[in-house]
Amino acid sequence: MIGWGEALAELQHRGEAYVMVTLIGTLGSTPRASGSKMIVTAEASFDTIGGGHLEFAAIAHARKLLCEESDSQSLEQYPLGASLGQCCGGRVSVLFEHFAARGQSLLVFGAGHVAKSLMPILAELPLRIRWIDSRAEQFPARPPKGVEICITDEPVEEVEQAPPGQWLLVLTHDHRLDYALVEAALKRGDTGYLGVIGSHTKARRFRQRLEHRGFSDTQIARMICPVGLPEVSGKRPMEVAVSIAAQLIAHYRRHAPADPKRAGVDWRQLQSQLQSLLTTPNPDRTDINQETR
Repeated sequence: MIGWGEALAELQHRGEAYVMVTLIGTLGSTPRASGSKMIVTAEASFDTIGGGHLEFAAIAHARKLLCEESDSQSLEQYPLGASLGQCCGGRVSVLFEHFAARGQSLLVFGAGHVAKSLMPILAELPLRIRWIDSRAEQFPARPPKGVEICITDEPVEEVEQAPPGQWLLVLTHDHRLDYALVEAALKRGDTGYLGVIGSHTKARRFRQRLEHRGFSDTQIARMICPVGLPEVSGKRPMEVAVSIAAQLIAHYRRHAPADPKRAGVDWRQLQSQLQSLLTTPNPDRTDINQETR
């Protein structure tokens, strides 16, 4: 089992949303002691606060919080006997700390020389990266930490299924695939960034073809091709990678949102609730020395 601390470090590095669940008050017989923690994401949970119906209810509540776009904290009380049907019979106070996703999500298509040079740079930036190619052998044995690998024969579906505001970087070895990805992105009309590797000749041909397909000048202008800062010249993979990374940094700096305001628990209220937990009689409580289950 992966501990909550290890999971927390990895999720923070990747900028993924998670909820930290902490038992901050216990009364009577409970599955675990005060201070026990677990981490919940949209797809997994790490460590445990005791299992059973309590943990099931806590995970369900955490998943509701993960649907929100901003950080939040909340406090919930769980009488184990009455509401959850656990034979422990005690009562717990659970703190839920929701940390929303950090950094912009970026889809990178293609695992060629430029992409291999680019990934270690991008992995150090506040980006959530999904690296996509159909050729499993092209990916390094140990991709940069925090970069998600996706091997698929249907990369266009990744564009079609992406959330609004998605950033796309097209670096494949196949001009036909590049065009299909660009057309799918422009049909959506809601991508936040669309960079395409290539020469000025490739860019001109793509624009002409898009015009013939009925795309407007405004739509076509969303495509940045050749991708990268023009003042950062050079054709070596690392030179191109640095140029692309510099453009991405300039783009997210220009569009960086203001820091979200954190909504949280009133700690005076928390203290009052904990005091109530310790002093209120609990008819479902078993003997405090009962072996926990």
